Amino acid sequence: METIAGVSGNQYVPGTKDYEKVRYQYATSTYGEERDLNPGLIVQPKTKEDIVLALRYAKERKIAVAIKTGGHQYSGASSTSAPNIQLDLENSFRGPEDRTIFQKDGKAYARTSVSWSLGEFNAWITESELFVPHGQCTEVHIGGHVQTGGYGQLARSFGLFGDHVLSLEIVDTDGNFKEVTKASDPDLFWAFLGGSPGNLGVLTHFTIQLHRDQDYNGSRGMKALYFYDTETLKRLVDILVEMSDDDNFPRNYDLCISVLSSAFPLLDLCPGLDEWMARAHPEYYGKDGLVAWPRAIVVYAQWVPFAAGDACDMSWFDRIREGSDWLLGDSAVEEKPMSRLTGDWIFRNVREFEHPYVKRTYVTSSRTLARDGWADWVVGRIDAVVRPDRNRCWLSAQLQCFGGRNSMFARNADNGTAFSWRDTSIGCTMDCFHTEETKTRAEDWQKVNDEEAIGPNGIFSKEDRRVLWGSYGDWNLDAVWNCYYEDRAKYEKLQQIRKAADPYGIFTPNPFSVKRAD
Repeated sequence: METIAGVSGNQYVPGTKDYEKVRYQYATSTYGEERDLNPGLIVQPKTKEDIVLALRYAKERKIAVAIKTGGHQYSGASSTSAPNIQLDLENSFRGPEDRTIFQKDGKAYARTSVSWSLGEFNAWITESELFVPHGQCTEVHIGGHVQTGGYGQLARSFGLFGDHVLSLEIVDTDGNFKEVTKASDPDLFWAFLGGSPGNLGVLTHFTIQLHRDQDYNGSRGMKALYFYDTETLKRLVDILVEMSDDDNFPRNYDLCISVLSSAFPLLDLCPGLDEWMARAHPEYYGKDGLVAWPRAIVVYAQWVPFAAGDACDMSWFDRIREGSDWLLGDSAVEEKPMSRLTGDWIFRNVREFEHPYVKRTYVTSSRTLARDGWADWVVGRIDAVVRPDRNRCWLSAQLQCFGGRNSMFARNADNGTAFSWRDTSIGCTMDCFHTEETKTRAEDWQKVNDEEAIGPNGIFSKEDRRVLWGSYGDWNLDAVWNCYYEDRAKYEKLQQIRKAADPYGIFTPNPFSVKRAD
C-alpha cells in the first residue's frame, strides 16, 4: 500500500521495519488475528494538516480511518484491517503549546492535547496543586479516556473525567478544524462524550475544568494491601455492598477493591512495598533475590470534605483496614491534598499480565445486592480462579461503588454528555488472563459468570449492562446496542449524528461503531 504524499509524520506499511511494533496495542494479544488488527497503513501525524491529508486520502479511496491515542481499548476498536488506515496520535501533539493551565473567576482549567498518557497528565496538573477525576491505568492516553468517560476512584465524589469537559477541538470528515461546545453544537458534543468514540471526527485537543486542592482541605485516603484470604475478601466486599445498597450514603466517600492473582507486579502498584516485603516476608524471595508476588487484595479508600462541618467517619476506615498486611505511607489513613491522592490511585504497570484475556466488565443498578447474596457469589467466583495453585489462569478483578442519590456519577446525568447507565450502583470487572492451553478454562469460568450474574434471574443485574471502555463479547456494536445504551431512542439519535458527522464512512473502521442512520 502506498504512503500519503505530503505527510510530515512517520508512515508504516506491513512488512516494513517497525510496523509490528507500531501496530501493537493492548488487544493484540487476544484479538490480533481474530479481528485482523493489521492496518494497511499506519500514519503518525505531526500536525493537524497531516490529519487532513490522511482523511482526504481515505475519502478518495473509499477506505476508513481508525484513531488511536494509547491503544488501550480492550476490544481492539482503535485499530482496523487493511486497506484501512490507523491514525496514531500518541506522539502527535506533545509540544509546550499543546497543554496549558489557566484560571478564571476562581476556577482552574486546562487545555490539553490527546497525546499525553494519564500518568503524564496527572503529574502535570499535580504540580499546580490541581486535580480532576480520572482512571487508574498510567499508560491509558487521555483522548480515548475522555471519550469513554474516564471512570476512576473519584467517581462518586466528583463524577467522570468526561463530565468536566468544556470544549472539544476536532478535525471533521471534510478536514475542517472545529471547536465543539455544548453551546455551539450540543448534539455533536453529547455524542463525542460517551456516544461512539472515534467514529465522529478526530479529537486533537480539549479544554477541561479542574479542581483546586485548596478547596478541599482535609482530604484523606488509605491504600491497603492484604495477602489473599477468602474471609478477608468477603468482609471487604460486604462493606462495599453495604455502601452501595444505601441510597443515602454520603458523597464524601469512595471505595474500590482489587483482587490480583499471584505474579502480578505489585511493586508497580505500591511504591515502597519491596523494602517492606524483604523485611517482613523473606520467604517470598527466591535464590536470585527476586520476589514471587503472592495473591493479593488491594483497597483504595478515600474521603473528601465538601462543606464546612463535614467530618470524616474514621470508623469506616477502621473497618476497612482491619487485618491489612501493608499500608502506604507512615499512617493508616493519610491526610493528603487531593492532587496527591489521585496519583496514589494510579496503577503504574502497563498491563496486568502478559497473556491473552477473557474480559468482563458488568455494571448494575441493584440496591439489593446484600439481600440477594451477591457478595457470597462474587467471592466464590473470584476464589475459583485465584485460590488454585498453578491453574495457569490469572485474575485481575476490580469492584467499585458508584451509586447513591448523593453520588456525582449519578447527579451528572443529563449534563450534556452521553455516558450511559448513570444509575449504576456497582461496577464489577473480572478479567481472566490465560495461556493458549487454558483458554477454554477461562472461557468456561466467564460463561458461568454470565449465566449466573446477568439476566432476568441474575444475582448481579437483571439487564446486560456494559460500558464502552470495558467492552467485551460481540464486536458488532449494532447487534448489542442495548448493552451499551439505555434505550432505542438514544441509539437512534446517535445514528443520526453519526450519519451527519461521517457521511462518507471514513470513521467506520470496524464493526464496533454506532451504525449510521440510513
